[in-house]
Amino acid sequence: MGILNFLLIAGASGIFPGIIIRTKSRFSGRKGPGIFQPLKDVWKLLRKGAVYSETTSFIFQIAPSIYFASVLMAIAMIPFGSKGGLISFPGDFVFFAYVLALGKFFTIIAALDTGSSFEGMGASREALYSLLAEPAFFILMGSFALLTGHTSFREIFGSLHFGSGISYAIGLLAAFVITLTTLIENSRMPIDDPKTHLELTMVHEVMILDNSGFDLGLILQTGHLKFAMYGALIANFFLTPGSELYYSIGIFLVIEVLFAVAIGVIESFMARFRMNHNPQYIFTLTSMSLLIFLGVLLLLGKIV
Repeated sequence: MGILNFLLIAGASGIFPGIIIRTKSRFSGRKGPGIFQPLKDVWKLLRKGAVYSETTSFIFQIAPSIYFASVLMAIAMIPFGSKGGLISFPGDFVFFAYVLALGKFFTIIAALDTGSSFEGMGASREALYSLLAEPAFFILMGSFALLTGHTSFREIFGSLHFGSGISYAIGLLAAFVITLTTLIENSRMPIDDPKTHLELTMVHEVMILDNSGFDLGLILQTGHLKFAMYGALIANFFLTPGSELYYSIGIFLVIEVLFAVAIGVIESFMARFRMNHNPQYIFTLTSMSLLIFLGVLLLLGKIV
């Protein structure tokens, strides 16, 4: 079952960015490219060689591969309802967060390795945003661990049941927090605009200006995989333990599509925030996670 979930996420990553682009195109009155166009762009880049600056070291050359491998490792820990992923153990959500942090760390130091002041500026912003988003994830998963009495993804999602108004509110808030975390971790609107070409206002895009060919293709595909990975986390809130396999796969695919459409809608109707407002916006995720924590305490009868 673990390999099935891994393959589903990998397959969803092939159409996820295309659905986002088509959604944005429709809302702007354009036809837009095909759903598989981002995948074709990645395939074109993967067939090209990479060019390296003389100022960079081996760190810049290995960073894209480590970034890609870290996300694959994280995907291997995503469960499929009550069925564990390829890797499952108590406290695996902590390892999940920090294996992603490892990949982010190498992209940051690779940007610094170029010696470019612009890439260094983008790297510092990326590090700050990830730092501010991290507490929200741990409060969220810690709350569900407290609610279910388990500390692994598989056991948490396998034991999670929504049966009251408070629990449904908790589930909706959790999905919303993960959605905003996805936008932050993938440097999308309203935190960053992937279509901008002004170095002073770019975050992730300015970090990969020196990457080309195969390395750039790996970085782009890693971003697509991260989108589908967070969508799979949201899907696990709605997968019913013990249900038929085809039913669970259908729910998974529908939620992935709806998640991609939701991101496209958000990016269509939200303007990019001013740079100095981004930290305040990101830190509000922690407040939302604290609301989830209080809701869990209410469900457990810890608050009267």
